[in-house]
Order: sequence, then structure tokens, then C-alpha cells
Amino acid sequence: MTAQVQYDVVDGVARIKISNPPVNALSQVIREGLLEAFERADNDESVGAIVLSAEGKTFPAGADVREFGRPRAAPILSDVCARIEACKKPVLAAVHGHALGGGFELALACHYRIALQGSTLGLPEVNLGVLPGGGGTQRVPRIVGANAALDLMISGKPVTAERAAEMGLIEKVIYNNLDRAALASAKNMIAQKSPTRPTRDREEGLSNPVAFSEAIRSWRARVAGNFVPSVRCIVDCVEAALLLPFDAGIALERQCFDDCETGAAATALRHAFFAERRAAKVPELDGANVRDVSTIGVVGAGTMGTGIAITCLDAGFPVTLVERDDEGLARGIDRIKDNYEKSVGKGRIDQAAADDRLSRLQGTTDMERLSQVDLVIEAVFEDEDVKRGVFQQLDKAMRPGAILATNTSYLDIDALAATISRPEDVVGYHFFSPAHIMKLLEIVVGEKTHRDVVATGFSLAKKLRKVPVRAGVADGFIGNRILAAYRLAADFMLEDGASPAQIDAAMRAYGFPVGPYQVLDMAGLDISWARRKRLAATRDPEDRYVAIGDRMCEEGWFGQKAGRGYYVHGHGLGPVENQEALAIIEDERRRKGITPRTFSDDEIQQRCLNAMANEGARLIEEGVALRPSDIDVVLLYGYGFPRFRGGPMMAADQRGLLSVQNALKSYQSEEPKFWAPSPLFADLIKNGRHFSDMNDD
Repeated sequence: MTAQVQYDVVDGVARIKISNPPVNALSQVIREGLLEAFERADNDESVGAIVLSAEGKTFPAGADVREFGRPRAAPILSDVCARIEACKKPVLAAVHGHALGGGFELALACHYRIALQGSTLGLPEVNLGVLPGGGGTQRVPRIVGANAALDLMISGKPVTAERAAEMGLIEKVIYNNLDRAALASAKNMIAQKSPTRPTRDREEGLSNPVAFSEAIRSWRARVAGNFVPSVRCIVDCVEAALLLPFDAGIALERQCFDDCETGAAATALRHAFFAERRAAKVPELDGANVRDVSTIGVVGAGTMGTGIAITCLDAGFPVTLVERDDEGLARGIDRIKDNYEKSVGKGRIDQAAADDRLSRLQGTTDMERLSQVDLVIEAVFEDEDVKRGVFQQLDKAMRPGAILATNTSYLDIDALAATISRPEDVVGYHFFSPAHIMKLLEIVVGEKTHRDVVATGFSLAKKLRKVPVRAGVADGFIGNRILAAYRLAADFMLEDGASPAQIDAAMRAYGFPVGPYQVLDMAGLDISWARRKRLAATRDPEDRYVAIGDRMCEEGWFGQKAGRGYYVHGHGLGPVENQEALAIIEDERRRKGITPRTFSDDEIQQRCLNAMANEGARLIEEGVALRPSDIDVVLLYGYGFPRFRGGPMMAADQRGLLSVQNALKSYQSEEPKFWAPSPLFADLIKNGRHFSDMNDD
């Protein structure tokens, strides 16, 4: 018996307890210990029933993800589950915390299940590009039928203990003292000579073959175009629960799991999983002290400022919202109130929660009201002169040691910090719109930003339920630098013969929710136009410049808010191509003497992806990004990059760095500087490395 699997016998009940903090992941040592413990209990004549539970905060919350994609040492989870289910004595799972993935499958192999109130149970393997591999696809449908089983596995969303009891997945919800309740239940089983009840033999969910088959047909149609192969495999395996003997269904599940586990989608999704956790590891945290942040001020009551205020209110902070005039302040507060009214109406929060959040909001036009707050987030208009003026006011108003965070998308943090007396307290918080919904937060570290300020930002991000990524100072930081390269690659193709709709469709086919020109219309073409005008003085006249967007903005076509941009909006039929925009594109081609050519969807995708990867490599060389996986996290959480592709740097790894470098070289005749491959490609290729190999350097 291992230290991670504890065993004792009390009043004829064998108690097997998993102890592998923090989440009791089902590593090889745990699986081996469980197999030994159940063998021992089943063969002990003094034992009449068995209880499986876990120490700490949770029942096993899944497999050890670090084992995925590698040869797995015996015993595998399905073998452990088979041994549990084969016990000659009744086995009870006592669940608390989060019984997810392999943890839930372990519980399903037990004959009976109880769960503490507040527990959740689920099969989220699809989020890692695989499917349940411990018998979940065979056992769950035998209890709940095909429709509920497929919803559980394909959505990946867990259910509460109460809902699990309604579905028949557990026998009972326990409201306190789970261990005592489990022991009492097991002793009752002994007294009443309760039979074993192998889930493999249950048939409630198979009792209506017609409904079962109809659910399979419906779900198969729904997932037919899904990019992740494991989703379609889940449907096939659940169907096997009806059509095949149990052991044959388990064999199919195992084969599908193995096939998916080593595929491109699963590899990318695992990369995304680990990349998010790795992003929180930054050098400034070593030796840093997190400053206390109990109160927050937000300057600017526009769309971004109110979104940030909502984010802080949702996290439990008192917020002081500052605007320059009463009219603007009233609009901002009304926007916040309207958000909470809609949340209550949709059942996301109750009225008491909304009232509590609004009670912590104060509005003012007096900057001096920020004199005692711990953190001020400046979110005024994206103009350097405007921000400089606000910074100087805040420098006078804020107490010593308070943190001044600027929510800028492009501007130089160091230049802003240099205008006040406390540059060490200045940091960039680049929220993404809508700020109360988007999870990404770029934490921009200036030349003089104190490590305590950086550490406080990462601590605060966790409280705000954001995914923080460290970025250095550069125009556009990480995300908008990559976005600019993506758009420029698209603009070159637009000028050379592609249409906005074709480029958008190609990138949607790759997995993006919307294409680059749809995004421009939604965000407003004037935002990127303002950046181009700001950078005009620094632009090399030898660089290829695409003026299509400028000409559209000169016409007042700023996108959705103006009724037209690359598309025409507001006619009730959804966006349609703007024929006048297409005329501008044609006119720009004639002006430059460009003979339009055709582009395949694959070429559109490759050019956009290669541009993103190349710009990412430059960001690493410049030290703006710490590691390639940080770039991937930014694009995944802030820009809609498809998660099953892993991000632009992982996607480049999967295409092959030599292939990417060669493609970049082949484009250079069109625009030498933009398409010049980053030297990082040659260095990695020469040493037989990938971007992923740099993540732990």
C-alpha cells in the first residue's frame, strides 16, 4: 500500500482513501495503490463493504494530465475501474469537491454513490481533446440514456450533486459529515446484505432503444462539422453502449481515446491548458510582496471604464468611478445598472447580489475622492496627451504606495510613467472589451515598475477571474502587435485580389469565430485608423502601405456603429458585403497597377498564420513576451484564436518551423521587411528545437 492510498477497516467496512494533493489526480502511483487496496478488501473475509473517498478539498478531479500523450504505465484507469466494479462486496463512493473526468469514472465504477452538498460531477475530457477513457462512455448512458450522457460529455460542463441525484448518477446528497454518513451507509449495506450493483449491468438508460438511437442521430448531426475529433468519437462510443456488449464498448472507447490523445487537436489543447498555468510564472514574483488592494478607483466612465468597474464590483471590491462631468458619470452609472438588471433578468445573479454590487459603487467628478484608494485604473480615451493630463492629476491625488494602472491598448507605459513622481508604481492593465466578460489581462511591466506592483497585478487578476499574461513595453504589447501583423497580411491579400468576405470565411474555416474584417467592423475602423495616423511619422516610405482602410474611414464608414464598413449593417438580414468598399479596393488596385489574382482558402490561412508566428518570434527576441506559450495564451483568450489549434506559436510548431520559414522567404519579394523571417526560426531549426521547447527555458 502506498502513502497516497490509505486503508483501514472499521466495523467490517474497508475504507480506502486517496491522498494526492492538491486535486488527488489519478497518477500511476494512485492507480496502483487503488488496485492493491481493492484486491485486499475484496479478499478480506472480515470486510463486508467498501468505501472509497479522498482526503483534502476534493475527490479526484481527473487524471494526471502530465501523463497524456506519453506511454502510460500500468495499471490504466479502465483496469482499476473494472477491478472496483468486479468486487464481490458492495462498494460505495463518497464524493466531495469536484469528481471530474477519471475521478467521476472511478465513482461510476463503484456500486453506489453519495455526494456532499456543493459537490460537482462531470466528464470534461473534451476540453483536452480526448474522451472519457475509464469507461465513462459506457457506464453513464446505461444509467441516464444517450441524450443526457452526450450532453454531459460533449458540453464538458459538470453537474451539481443535486442534479446528479435527479439524473440517477448518485443515490443521495449528504449535507454534512460525509465520512460519517458513508460509514453508516456501508454498515447498513452489511446489515441488510445489500447486493453489489455493477454499473455495467444496469439498463435503465438502454430501456428505450428508439429514443436512444434518435438521440444518437440528433447529436451526430449537431457535431458533424466539429473541428475536434474526440467530439465525434464520443457519439460513436455512446452508441456502442446500446449496440455492443460492455467489454467491446470499453475496447472501442480505449481505441478512440488512444487515437485522439496523440492527435493535433489534443496536443494543442493540452498545450493551452499548461500554457495558461505557465503564464502566471514571471520573474518579478521572486522576492516580491503583494500590496494590499481593498479599494479600487476607475477613471473614465465610458464602455471600457464601466466594464472594468463591473469586473471589480463582481469580485467584491468597493469601486469609486470618476468621470470629468456629471452627464458622462450618469451615463456610466446607468450602463452599470443596466448590466446588472440584464444579469438578474437572465437569472445569472439574483436581485440581492445586484443590490450588493451597486451598493459598493460610488460615482464622482472629483479626482480628490481617490486619495485613499489602493489602486486606480485609468481608462480614459486612448490619446497620449489626455492620459498624461489624467496621470498628473492622479499623481497629486493618490496616496503614497497606491498603484496607478493604465488601461491602454498601444501607448508607451514608460513615457506615461516618466510624467509623474512615482514611475515605480505605474503598470499597464490591458483589459479586453467587454472588460467584464473577456478573461485576458495583459499586465504591462515598465522599465521602472516595482516587482511588488507586478506581483500585486497577478494576485488581483486571480481575484478578478482574469487570465494574466506579462508583457513588456512595445507598441501594442503582445496581442495588438500580433493582431497588426495578422491584419497587414490580410490587407496585402485584399489588395492583391482577395475579398474581405473570402478572407473572413477562410479564417472562420480555420476555426476563428469571426474573420479579421468582421472584427474591424465590430470594433470600429476608426480605432486602427487612429493608430496608423499616430505611427505615420515613423513609417518607412519603402514599406508597403495599404490605404484601403484609411479611405473607408475618410468616408465615415467606421463599421457597425456607422452602419457600414467592410460590410453593410442594420438592414435586418445580417452583414452583407459593402459594394462601395469593394469599389474602393478595386480603385486602389488600379492606382498601384496591381493585377488581381486568386487565393485559395489554404493560402489565406497560411499567410495570416505565418505572419502571426513571425511577429510572435520577434516579440520573443525583443523580450516583450517571456515565452512562446504566453503569446498563445494572449491570442486564445483575447483574440478568438481557436483553442484546438493551441495558438499561433503552437500552430507553427505543428506545421513545422522549416516550412513556416520557407513560406516567409517565398513571400519576401512582395514586401521584404514585413515578411523577413525572424532569426529565431533559423536558430531553432539549426538546433532541432520548437517554440514549445522554449517555454521552460
